[in-house]
Amino acid sequence: MIAPVTFRRQFKLHLRKALRHLAHNECGQALVETALTMLILLSLILGVMDLCLALYSYHYLANAAHETARYAIVRGATWGTSCGSYTASMCTASPTDIANFVASRNFPGITITADDVCVQYFSSVSASTASTCTKNTANSGPNAVGNIVMITITYPFSFGLPGLGTYTYHLSSTSRMVIAN
Repeated sequence: MIAPVTFRRQFKLHLRKALRHLAHNECGQALVETALTMLILLSLILGVMDLCLALYSYHYLANAAHETARYAIVRGATWGTSCGSYTASMCTASPTDIANFVASRNFPGITITADDVCVQYFSSVSASTASTCTKNTANSGPNAVGNIVMITITYPFSFGLPGLGTYTYHLSSTSRMVIAN
């Protein structure tokens, strides 16, 4: 039979050895490191994907502004009749027709409304001045031949990472062209 004092001493000795072994054991360390690395890697991948979507959205906005300016310059004031809709040709387009043209040309993942479009007309001299506009009804001059039409499209782009929240950044693109008809 083992004396109680010796038993306690041996129990403490074995307990210390077991705790020391657990303190130096690295079995679960790889799992924790993998979990932390995957969290960082997935956040980085999702961030890059959001950045690519933002670049896609900006590229689309630039293209849409250019196409809309082209639409506006061939539908100037010389046509006499006003357009009944944005699909009509050989007519004078109003800012509403121009904004509806943009709203009808949605790409996957991007929704532009007529309220996101600003149409302004300038004489050829004052086109270099910066002007702000929030609606497509702002019209600062006639759409006569030789004047400049300026189309500005603003799109609210939302991005975010899981756990960090969602943020909205307003992308904007402007195109100017001289009215031909």
